[in-house]
Amino acid sequence: MKFLKEFYLTSRFLLLTAIIVLLFFFGYFFDPLFFVAKLLLISFITVIFVETLILFTRKKNIFAERVLSDRLSNGDDNEVKIILTNNYTFDINIRIIDELPFIFQIRDFEISSKVKQGNTKIFSYIIHPVKRGEYQFGYLNVFISTILNIVSRRLRFDQNKNVKVYPSYVQMRKYQIMAISDRLMEVGIKKVRKIGHSMEFEQIKDYVRGDDYRTINWKATARKRQLMVNHYIDERAQQIYSVIDMGRTMKMPFDKMSLLDYAINTSLVISNIALLKHDKAGIITFNSKVNSVLPAERNSVQMKKILDMLYKQETDFMESDYERLAGVVRTKIKQRSLLLFFTNFETANSLKRQLPYFKSLSRSHLLIVIFFFNVGLDELLYNKAKSLDEVYHKTIAEKFAYEKRVIQKELASFGIQSILTTPENLSINTINKYLELKARAMI
Repeated sequence: MKFLKEFYLTSRFLLLTAIIVLLFFFGYFFDPLFFVAKLLLISFITVIFVETLILFTRKKNIFAERVLSDRLSNGDDNEVKIILTNNYTFDINIRIIDELPFIFQIRDFEISSKVKQGNTKIFSYIIHPVKRGEYQFGYLNVFISTILNIVSRRLRFDQNKNVKVYPSYVQMRKYQIMAISDRLMEVGIKKVRKIGHSMEFEQIKDYVRGDDYRTINWKATARKRQLMVNHYIDERAQQIYSVIDMGRTMKMPFDKMSLLDYAINTSLVISNIALLKHDKAGIITFNSKVNSVLPAERNSVQMKKILDMLYKQETDFMESDYERLAGVVRTKIKQRSLLLFFTNFETANSLKRQLPYFKSLSRSHLLIVIFFFNVGLDELLYNKAKSLDEVYHKTIAEKFAYEKRVIQKELASFGIQSILTTPENLSINTINKYLELKARAMI
């Protein structure tokens, strides 16, 4: 029974069988071909027997293992490796079929190669998850055959594994490394000129060319008999909250990911940057109710709390209750904070219904409303209309694009800052705004 489960015939077997059948058919009319067909059939059966004997009379002389991280990064390329060792005394052909999580909907995954005797070979492929959650990998199936490749033996390796897909920690690490080494401009982060200087004193140091002469400490200069200046640093321990709307408007997809997942990925990035800048980071998520409130802190475990919290966020994309959110913020956040509010509006009328709550929040906190371009309209906006239908569609697209600019102006008229961005540039534009506010000592 086990033999039947592992025994498979290859496409070459079917091809040779078809050739032999044709030879027998034509051999009915031509005797020499009938003799050739019989000879070929005997040889064919002999080869099948010998190849089966070689492959099945030995123990499993193949070892295969799937190697991947215990967690995957959402929206990023994640590498998966398959390590295969050939312990046979001859070279083999292999065909690997990995049982990928059903959410990828990949039904034709296959790796084919040759592995020499006694060798270990590493194969790798990329998976790109676009949704948070738990993904299940199944068995690793390896089909092996000799160089003749007529009979194949299937070996199944129990590599069942559940892997969690977290918000994009790959993106978080990329910006973290660049922030530490002051290389954020390489990915489009603007360098913002400081307006004035912070009043948070750090130390007195020797004057060097380029220091602001207004910071000269004349008493220290007199004592040391050389120019000394006061050194100031950016104000620290400011509270930075990412407020994430998980309602209906955030369900819109872009590049297979929802706007909500882009907002969650960016919240992880900006929280990490804020902690690196010695500020406190917190998270608030809401839709028809306020789902989670993680108070802004700066400690060794805060980043892990944020990552775990964002991973667990689930929503049914119901209508968002801004009034309830405003009440919770008023109750929970007593200190003036920066609120990075991730949401989306398609029309100015949809904004007007929520504007009273935005004005309420902006009275006690520095509020930045972050919403999205409808990138699906780009093709209609920038392509020339060639028919009456296309003129109609282009007019509607321009109306929607105009509504976005009206929303920005409406918010600005009440002193509320905003960011209108594409999903792909969300992280860069959010970091730019945060660094600008720090440079201008607005938080």
